[in-house]
Amino acid sequence: MSISSRTARSVRILGVASAAAAALALGSAGDALACTIRDFSAVASCGDNGKGVITVTDKDASGTKATVTVYLESNGADAKKIGEQTVTGTRQGATVTFLEDWAPGAQYRVRIKAGNIVDEDISPDLTAPSKACTTTGTTPSASKSAPPASTAPKPSETPAPPSSATPTATPSEPDSTAPAATRDNSPSPAAGDSNLADTGAGSDMPVIIGVAGGLVVIGGGAVFFAMRRRGASKAD
Repeated sequence: MSISSRTARSVRILGVASAAAAALALGSAGDALACTIRDFSAVASCGDNGKGVITVTDKDASGTKATVTVYLESNGADAKKIGEQTVTGTRQGATVTFLEDWAPGAQYRVRIKAGNIVDEDISPDLTAPSKACTTTGTTPSASKSAPPASTAPKPSETPAPPSSATPTATPSEPDSTAPAATRDNSPSPAAGDSNLADTGAGSDMPVIIGVAGGLVVIGGGAVFFAMRRRGASKAD
């Protein structure tokens, strides 16, 4: 009877211990599946198009639905709300992406709210990289435009021979026109000026000539009448 009582007491002790271990295991398993702020992380990076993005990852194995809100910080205060999205966590990690052309070193506050379990920020605040994103698409386009630029000078080089022919034509033209200009200009003013200087003719010349002719006629008549009187007086 004493052996059976000892055996029963040992069985009871073992049963209590196993039950406590099972409860502890279940409790730890429940804590491991519970959603916490440690399940969330955020990073600022550059997307495939060269634009800035902010990605938030949720590795909550319990699959609790959470709301993620991102704010741009300025001097410790919210300057702008970037956006708000919902995510359901998985063991591998579920992500949500916010398009944000972040500036180097900019700071963002990421708020997580998962039901009544989590309602706090990811700590510390997210800080953007020190180097801005660059659009890689512009570099190939610049290289593609380079070959046309190299081919452009070639057509301009071919018209060089015509340009060398034109200088030879231009000197000959001034030489042929210069003598013609001197021949036309010099005789005409010289001839006109010399005729006027020699004759002294003007608009009053006909009048002067007429008056002089009249005086000659009058003088001749006076001489004629004087001679006639003189002859008559001698006859008397």
